[in-house]
Amino acid sequence: MKADALRGHLDPMILAVVEHEPLHGYAIMEALLERSGGALDLPTGTLYPALRRLERAGYLASEWSTVGGRKRRTYQLTLAGQKMLANGKSEWDAFRAVVEGVLRPRGAPS
Repeated sequence: MKADALRGHLDPMILAVVEHEPLHGYAIMEALLERSGGALDLPTGTLYPALRRLERAGYLASEWSTVGGRKRRTYQLTLAGQKMLANGKSEWDAFRAVVEGVLRPRGAPS
C-alpha cells in the first residue's frame, strides 16, 4: 500500500488497534499487519514517531513494563483517544461514501 494512501488515516488505525487492550509497539505493528491482511507492513520509522505524537496529543498513554526480562513501553487509549477514534471512524465512513459514489455510481455498470 502506498504511504500517501495512509496519510490522515494512520492515527485512527493505530488507536483502533489499542482500543480494547494495551499493546507495546511491536504488537501494534503486528496487529496492523494482521488486520490489514498484510497490506500495512509499517516500518518502525513510521510507527514509533506516530505513537509518540499520539501520546503527546493525549490520545495514548504509555507505561514501561518488563516482560521476559525486556523493558517494553505499552500504549493504551485515553478518553480523548476514544473520542478521536470515534471521530476518525465517522470521517472514514463519510470519506468512503464519497469515494464509492464517485468510483461506483448507482445505476452505472460495474
